[in-house]
Amino acid sequence: MKYLLPFFMLLLTVGLSSCGADSSDKSDSTEVIKAQVGDQDVEAKLKELGITLPAVPPPVANYVNSVRTGNLVFMAGKGPNRPEGGYITGKLGQDLTVEQGYEAARLAAIIQLAALKAEVGDLNKVKRIVKVLGMVNAVPDFTDHPEVINGFSDLMVEVFGDKGKHARAAVGMGSLPRNIAVEIEMIVEVE
Repeated sequence: MKYLLPFFMLLLTVGLSSCGADSSDKSDSTEVIKAQVGDQDVEAKLKELGITLPAVPPPVANYVNSVRTGNLVFMAGKGPNRPEGGYITGKLGQDLTVEQGYEAARLAAIIQLAALKAEVGDLNKVKRIVKVLGMVNAVPDFTDHPEVINGFSDLMVEVFGDKGKHARAAVGMGSLPRNIAVEIEMIVEVE
């Protein structure tokens, strides 16, 4: 049943364009359809959440921020960039609490969204956040990796709704580059 609505939406859009409706009629109809389906404007949602996407820092080594192949975008791992500059650093279970780790993962999500936007131009092109790998800089006996990476996952769902739900791994690392608290990468399907 959930696949029928997008199919009917496509039929309605094609029908409107073949009936000679002018572009303003099509635009209005598309907005009505979007509202009925529950799609949201991602940029408006970010604004509502008080999130301004920062400039994307250049890679710190010999790699690129993203690689697009077909309709999949593979995003390089990103750390928790602070808005005022620098990173959240330290080990979970020693220097940082789970709550601080959660916030670090949320910051990593924001920089990932900025890098994704730089790649695709418009975050409304996202069809699905497919897979997330969350790496947590943690002491050996730390076991709350999922709770930390929820900072990333929760923001993806806040921003994209059901399209933000993804497969995920949340794992502990003995260390991460520059002692960052988390590093998170993702795979995204786009239009």
